[in-house]
Amino acid sequence: MPAFMFEKISPPAHRAPAATTPKKPRGLISQMIDRFAERRARRALQGKRATRRDEKRAE
Repeated sequence: MPAFMFEKISPPAHRAPAATTPKKPRGLISQMIDRFAERRARRALQGKRATRRDEKRAE
């Protein structure tokens, strides 16, 4: 019989993935900024389309 024994260490148990934290609702200010940016982008696209139409008519 050996004079001492090593303790068997079991491998770490598989843990389930951490629960995802619920997304915070976006603030009112950020929602307003998103709306303004979206409208501005749409206007810019409409402006580009209008200039293209004018260029085609001039030719």
